[in-house]
Amino acid sequence: MKVLILGASGFIGFPAAQALVRAGHIVYGQTRSQDNAKRLMAEEIFPVVCDPISDKWQHLIPTLDAVIEALGGGAITPQATAAIRELVASAAQRLRPAHAPKLAYIYTSGIWVHGDNREEIVTDTTPITRPVELVTWRPEQEQAVINHTVLNGIVVRPVMLYGRGASLFEPVFKQAKLDGKVTWPGTPGAKLATIHADDLADLYVRMTEGAAIAGGKIFDASNDLLEDMDLFLKKLSQIAGLNGEYEYRKPTTVFEVALGTTVLVRPYLGRALLGWQPRKIGLIDGLDIYYAAYLATL
Repeated sequence: MKVLILGASGFIGFPAAQALVRAGHIVYGQTRSQDNAKRLMAEEIFPVVCDPISDKWQHLIPTLDAVIEALGGGAITPQATAAIRELVASAAQRLRPAHAPKLAYIYTSGIWVHGDNREEIVTDTTPITRPVELVTWRPEQEQAVINHTVLNGIVVRPVMLYGRGASLFEPVFKQAKLDGKVTWPGTPGAKLATIHADDLADLYVRMTEGAAIAGGKIFDASNDLLEDMDLFLKKLSQIAGLNGEYEYRKPTTVFEVALGTTVLVRPYLGRALLGWQPRKIGLIDGLDIYYAAYLATL
């Protein structure tokens, strides 16, 4: 298969690109940086250096099997998300042969659309009624993807990502190392829904290869078991030599509010339809490994 990943140098896109290459596929990776382009090429990923909203990758559309949108940072806005999706759709309409199957389009959303709830379990197919403020716009984009008339749309909702440089846990790892303290926005008693970057990458491979089955569906991506936030913070403090001391603080941004949410998610579609099963050691059980790996990136 031939796959284009938009955001191929990010925490999600890079492991996904590596996994697809290992699975035997031809992978093109969009990135804005020449330095990242060298990193991609070293992994046998063909770099395309440009902004994601660009015409520089559109010549690939006629022969592609799938496009994966795995953008992060400033690229995540409702306007940009819609513009990129429709750019792919427009190119597919103009450039692909009339007999070609629908181009698979995998959109990366996130688990926070389920909202903050410490009592009710949710799954892939639970109706979305109260997303956290940071992502109130995402459900509309998810529906636009899975109901698209031109693209074979698929949505994945990763939970809190760990491993390979720490991802969403990078700020608290950095704080423990450089500031000598461990704090987290929120309140005690929270639960963490987590997934290792490698296990998430495996799901992208399975969604890409199984697009005929996965099309029109939304997949929550999470480990089987939830992690205890208090235990995570205490163990991190111990590993960092801070005597197990930690504290919660009041969130100061909508992003920090999202970090403090609890989502009691029990996904099933990835396992039932695609045979996906997370295999990496959990965040807390492997925390000494993951913290050491983060320190090696400094």
